[in-house]
Amino acid sequence: MDDDLITERRPVAFPQVFGYLRHVTGGLPRHAALVDCLTEYCDRHELALWGVFTERDSTVINRSPAFVGLLDLLELPDAYGAVVPALSHLGPKDLGTERKRQITASGARLLVVRPLTPTTRSPSSLGASHSFRPQGDA
Repeated sequence: MDDDLITERRPVAFPQVFGYLRHVTGGLPRHAALVDCLTEYCDRHELALWGVFTERDSTVINRSPAFVGLLDLLELPDAYGAVVPALSHLGPKDLGTERKRQITASGARLLVVRPLTPTTRSPSSLGASHSFRPQGDA
């Protein structure tokens, strides 16, 4: 899928990205860890992290100051996209969906460090055989 392609597979002159965090609980160490997560992701993918917008208000509104700031910078000609640790940082489901639409409508890419939420898997979902019998010394 073309949306999944990033700089290693696409010619991008200035891969400038901006981080976005919704950090309404937790202290400075947690915020620093989230910023480090974005920084490491960008370093691995040869992206330049130019800034991180952090929404700290627990009030859920579509056009928060941090999100409006992100959208404003995504309109710049050299802006490649926005990076978030997980989709949940865009907000609750309906708000997150709308914010995702707004980011992509600007022509920017939305890069997600952890695109999928880990789930608890049963042995059968991991491909284990139901007829598995331990062998050897037990």
